Amino acid sequence: HRIRLILFSNCASFTLQEYRISSFEQRLMNEIEFRLERTPVDESDDEIQHEEIPTGKYIAPIFDKRLKHFRVMEGSPITFTCKIVGIPVPKVYWFKDGKQISKKNTHFKMNREEDGTCSLHIEASTNDDDGNYTIMAANPQGRISCSGHLMVQGIPVRGRISTIQPHRTRPRVPEGDKEAVQERFFRPYFLQAPGDMVAHEGRLCRLDCKVSGLPTPDLTWLLNGKPVLPDGTHKMLVRETGVHSLLIDPLSQNDAGTYTCLATNKTGQNSFSLELTVVAKEVKKAPMFLEKLQNCGVPEGYPVRLECRVVGMPPPIFYWKKDNETIPSNRERMSMHQDATGYVCLLIQPAKKADAGWYTLSAKNEAGIVSCTARLDIYAQWHHQIPQPIKLRPGGSRYANLTSQGLDIFSAFPTTESLMLFSSPTQKVVESEEL
Repeated sequence: HRIRLILFSNCASFTLQEYRISSFEQRLMNEIEFRLERTPVDESDDEIQHEEIPTGKYIAPIFDKRLKHFRVMEGSPITFTCKIVGIPVPKVYWFKDGKQISKKNTHFKMNREEDGTCSLHIEASTNDDDGNYTIMAANPQGRISCSGHLMVQGIPVRGRISTIQPHRTRPRVPEGDKEAVQERFFRPYFLQAPGDMVAHEGRLCRLDCKVSGLPTPDLTWLLNGKPVLPDGTHKMLVRETGVHSLLIDPLSQNDAGTYTCLATNKTGQNSFSLELTVVAKEVKKAPMFLEKLQNCGVPEGYPVRLECRVVGMPPPIFYWKKDNETIPSNRERMSMHQDATGYVCLLIQPAKKADAGWYTLSAKNEAGIVSCTARLDIYAQWHHQIPQPIKLRPGGSRYANLTSQGLDIFSAFPTTESLMLFSSPTQKVVESEEL
């Protein structure tokens, strides 16, 4: 008992003591600093205004003196101090556990001297002041930050025990409580959290987050307020880096909604929410001809259109061939056209004898490919001009009037055989499904 009282009296004699923090606390502060240096912050309470500085005179903020870690008894004053230099004079921001401290908060007193020394003072520390304190300095050249940890210890009840004690072989306080003062706990805090997401149905969706806390927090995922349970398509993973992931594979329309991640440990809980939108799965359909190419023939020198209609999902890509050779898009006198309704056209203007042949259109998308073929014939022009109307004299036979004007009766009125000889080949329709 004497030893215990002496220890307490020694503890009570100090008000401010530096100490070394654990690797976990250091890692926690490093993560907070990393996040603060890369995210927007509210306007600084400093009255510093960045003035125009000659080019080449800028200097990014530098810590000439960094924050230290302190351990104090509850009710004691505490002052964090550091020294910052930079050109132009950096603006200064103070944070506690990653949240900015406002100058309107009378519990904290912030001060800044002309030599760059910055301080944060607490007149009477409480248990709520226990935590990580970070100062960030920023000017147009960059941002830097450093942190200090404050441990606030309460006055042990055992210190008030009288020196006269009945004989006991064991103390009344349980053995495990001897280390209660040194045991550290941290409320869960999300260092990384996703925002609203848009994902495609049928694919993998991954929600990643990173949380700190001591003891290690337990994570629960909720969809529209209901727990997400692990099953064949929903899996919860934790990587060695401390990143927690909710995997959904494959994603369905039922997975759309508001997701909430709840982190809980013995000191409290924290959460974040996001909205997941699921884009409907694209329906794929192989190309299909609504109207196929038709055999046709035109006189030489006239324009010709080879056209058809094709539908498919996604919209197909088209390829034209002549006599099984691909037609380039920049071929002379030929142009290719299509629209959103599935109309496809090959325009040849003007047509020449060399254009006669077999033409094939192929339509292809992710679901399949189809093609159709048709014949194009080019005719020679027999008459280059239209003859003038013939005036008949009254009297005499019809044939005599024509003959008297120097016209060949048989040329003017061809026989049935000659009509058959010059009839259009389009009377016979031939189609081919060859590509």
